[in-house]
Amino acid sequence: MKHRFIYSILFVFCLSCSNEPSDLNIYIPTPSPLQIPQVFEDRIIPPVIPINNPQTEEGIALGKKLFFDPILSADNTQACASCHNPGNAFTDPDRFSVGVDGSIGTRNSMPLFNLAWNYDEKFFWDGRVFSLEHQALEPVTNPIEMNATWETVISKLEQHPEYPQLFEEAFGASPITKELTTKALAQFERTLISSDSKFDKHLLGEATLTPQETNGLNVFMDETKGDCFHCHGNPNNPLWTDNIFHNNGLDATFTDLGLGEVSGDPADNGKFKSPSLRNLLFTAPYMHDGRFNTLEEVINHYSEGLQDSPTIDPLMKKVNQGGVQLSNSDKADLKAFLLSLSDPSFTTNPAFINP
Repeated sequence: MKHRFIYSILFVFCLSCSNEPSDLNIYIPTPSPLQIPQVFEDRIIPPVIPINNPQTEEGIALGKKLFFDPILSADNTQACASCHNPGNAFTDPDRFSVGVDGSIGTRNSMPLFNLAWNYDEKFFWDGRVFSLEHQALEPVTNPIEMNATWETVISKLEQHPEYPQLFEEAFGASPITKELTTKALAQFERTLISSDSKFDKHLLGEATLTPQETNGLNVFMDETKGDCFHCHGNPNNPLWTDNIFHNNGLDATFTDLGLGEVSGDPADNGKFKSPSLRNLLFTAPYMHDGRFNTLEEVINHYSEGLQDSPTIDPLMKKVNQGGVQLSNSDKADLKAFLLSLSDPSFTTNPAFINP
C-alpha cells in the first residue's frame, strides 16, 4: 500500500506538470542584433542598446508597424511617419508639422537615423528627454502632435485584431502597455542606420571624390575657412555631429530658449542640438525652426550672417565679422562636399518603408 500510494502521488505530479503551459509554451523572440556598418566599426564605439530592450525580429516588426500606423493618434489620422517621412530621411519637408487638429508646431521635425549612437541619449532639439524609449512617449500625448492619451491608445491596441498577438510574440504574455509600445518603436528606430553615402564609399576605397568635393572637405576642416568640424565632426566621426547643444548665432534675442528652457540656466538660452550633416539632400528645410530652405542659405549664414548674443558659442569665433567670410568658390565646393554625405539608399530601403 505504501509503495502504491507513493506511485500514485508521482503519477498525479507528472500529469500536473504536463498540463502546465506557462513555462513550456513561452514564445522566445528571435534576437536581431544591429548590423553595424564597416565605416562605423572602424571609427566609433558600439551602439547604445538598453539591456532591458534587446533588438529582436518580432520587436522590430512590431515597432515598424506602430511607426506607420495612425492608431497612435487621437483621431486615427496621424502616424509617426506623418512627420518623419522615409523619403525625407525621416523628417518633414514642411517647415512645421501639422498636428491632428490642425495645430502647427514651432520647430522642424528632426530626421531619424543613427539614433543608437547618440551617446548622451538626450533627444529632441532641446534635449528634454533621456533615452529613445522615453522620447517616443511624448508625441502621442503632445496636444500639437497626436493629441491622444496613452489610456485610449492602449485600449485601441488591445481591441485590434493583430496587435495583441504581435505584442505577445515580441514581449511575452504581459499586458500591452505604453512602455512596451515605445520599446518596440525604439527597436525599429535603432535599425534606421545610414552609412552608404558617396563619402562612406570613399572611406572604404570604393569611390573617389571630385576635386570640388575634396576642396569642400578642406574648407570644412580648415579653421581659417569653414571651421565646421568642431560641431559636426570629421571623417573619423561618421555620425557627422557631436550631438551637443550649441548657440550657432541664429538670433540676437530668443523667442525659443531651446536647452535653456529645459535646464533653467540662462547660459543655455538659444542652444540646440547639432544635427547630423548626413542626408542634407533630403532634409530641407534646415535649422531647428526650418528657417533656411537651401544649403546656400545655411552656408551664407555661417559665412556672413551670424548674430551675436550673450550665449553664442565660442566656436563662432568670427561673429564680429558676421561669419567666416567664404569666397563664392569655397561656398560651392563646401556644398558639393556636404551633398556627398547623402545616402540615397537610406531613403529607399524596403526595411524602412511602409509595405
